[in-house]
Amino acid sequence: MSTETKTAVHSEPRLGVKALVKIGMLAAVAIILMLFEIPLPFAPSFYEIDFSEVPVLVGCFAMGPFAGALIEFVKILLNFVVTGTDTAGVGEIANFIIGCSLCVPAGLIYRRNRTRKNALIGMAVGTVTMTVIGCFINAFVLLPTYAVAFGMPMDALVSMGTAVNSHITNLFTFVMFAVAPFNLLKGVLVSVIVFLIYKKISPVFRMH
Repeated sequence: MSTETKTAVHSEPRLGVKALVKIGMLAAVAIILMLFEIPLPFAPSFYEIDFSEVPVLVGCFAMGPFAGALIEFVKILLNFVVTGTDTAGVGEIANFIIGCSLCVPAGLIYRRNRTRKNALIGMAVGTVTMTVIGCFINAFVLLPTYAVAFGMPMDALVSMGTAVNSHITNLFTFVMFAVAPFNLLKGVLVSVIVFLIYKKISPVFRMH
């Protein structure tokens, strides 16, 4: 992580053509990373981790949180165009919010003081924020939407969780024992990867 400056930055650089090209590049990497999903032993099969937030977080650190949100938006939009939707766009909007809840807070904190310590604090705050927001959105938006989209009662979705974890018996325990660990693990893994690679690749994407 860069320690080149400790000067607070109070405004985002204007996005020119070069910045938009970089945003497009990072979004393209993100959409490719979405294709590689890893199943988890503690969650139903429809919860699989991908690392598409890695280029989004890199963009937040290098070009600011607004640019990072644009990368997330383009990623979701491209995925919507390529694969379509079963939820009339509700799932895509929810995923955009959850992705931004990790990367944007981290970018805002890192922008104030571009140090290794602030990067770690930002990623920790982002991971917690994503976990909390992810639980809320899954419980009240995503899971009910998927239940309707696939013509399944909510109890059927919960039973899929029970099959992999006997502690999951209702919606609350589903969120606590499947959704929360999923988002927490994803936030930690994405943060570790970005922490390890950012210093080497950031000169390519920084805006001056």
